[in-house]
Amino acid sequence: MAKLTNASTTSTYLPDGGDKNPYLGSLTILTSLFFIWGFITCLNDILIPHLKAVFTLNYTQAMLVQFCFFTAYFIVSVPSGYLVEKIGYKGGIISGLSIAGIGCLLFYPAASEHSYPLFLAAFFVLASGITLLQVAANPYVTILGKPETASSRLTMTQAFNSLGTTIAPYFGTLFILSSAVKSAEEINLLNINDLSNYQAAQAAAVQNPYLFLAALLFFIAVLFALIKLPDIKAIDPEPDHTGKLSLTRQHDSAWGYKHLVLGAIAIFVYVGGEVCIGSFLINFMGEPGIAGLAEKDAGNYVTFYWGGAMVGRFIGAAVMQKIQPGKVLAFNALTAAALVLTTIMAGGSVAMWAILAVGLFNSIMFPTIFSLAVSGLGKHTGQGSGILCAAIVGGAILPVIQGFFADRIGIQTAFFIPVLCYLFVAFYGWRGHRY
Repeated sequence: MAKLTNASTTSTYLPDGGDKNPYLGSLTILTSLFFIWGFITCLNDILIPHLKAVFTLNYTQAMLVQFCFFTAYFIVSVPSGYLVEKIGYKGGIISGLSIAGIGCLLFYPAASEHSYPLFLAAFFVLASGITLLQVAANPYVTILGKPETASSRLTMTQAFNSLGTTIAPYFGTLFILSSAVKSAEEINLLNINDLSNYQAAQAAAVQNPYLFLAALLFFIAVLFALIKLPDIKAIDPEPDHTGKLSLTRQHDSAWGYKHLVLGAIAIFVYVGGEVCIGSFLINFMGEPGIAGLAEKDAGNYVTFYWGGAMVGRFIGAAVMQKIQPGKVLAFNALTAAALVLTTIMAGGSVAMWAILAVGLFNSIMFPTIFSLAVSGLGKHTGQGSGILCAAIVGGAILPVIQGFFADRIGIQTAFFIPVLCYLFVAFYGWRGHRY
């Protein structure tokens, strides 16, 4: 039995099997999960303007999509952390895939019934499954290898998450935004047959992509049920050379670690800021003073935002082999804040490309915050992962707040919300992650 001592978490992990390099294959398989949940999450940015037009919603109402989606992280994450401790990482992954598949299936009746509340329920169920996936997969990646490269390793797998978010806008635009949505006045002029045909076309635009995703999620769940993954469990640490117990025994709960609590706040504001930007991109680029793009054309530009995150993660994974992750995090966050300020103060193509460029600097933030926050938790890593994933609820709350301001002071000025978010992330990278 191979023995891996993780200095980052100051506990010992015992993987099944004694292969010389037992983790590379497992990491390759896990990469598919990061891709698929990135793809699904990014489709929200395409569905929001579609549903906003179909149901004639204001910005605040449209942001309920993100509210329901990311509220699931807050409600489900901590229970998921305990569940993963009971059924293991593999069991958590299979359960998460299955729940997400059920959520995708719910989009079919939501579109058929033309029901916005049912859409919101579908988003919640889908996100619940993705939450369980994240709680299981993220800490699993950090312990499958050398502790000193945990941030780099998680950033690399998250790069394939960004590959999913890069591809999703193209496919979402192609299938969901391909048919023009009529205004409320135009719909009122339709006769019964034309109205029925129009509603059927709009429903199919949503139903078909999500039926395909449901089938894919169930298929991957079956694959994970059939393959073998290393079973890594934390055990109580041994005393060091001074006779003192390691850091993991100083607290009875993950909540006792200041760097974890600050990390949860950093996750909250980072995800909130990222989702705020992604959710408003299409409508922002449609503003006459920015680019005046139609929804379909603007949807194609969203790819640059998420594509920048993908490129940045590949670069960041290499950079953090040489430079301390906290310093890289602080630099990226300050640069992102400067770019959003440029978006607020400028106009036209400068404002548009500045906000799209933020994606490049978002790239390493989530995996770096996550790996820094779980460092030193030892046997509390599962609980810590649940707390951090619960903090993703920032993606539910902050976009609604930004939507409130967008309705009152304008969509461009409302981007001050992400600026504040990035400033806190910079603080965490510079000082807050130390313990």
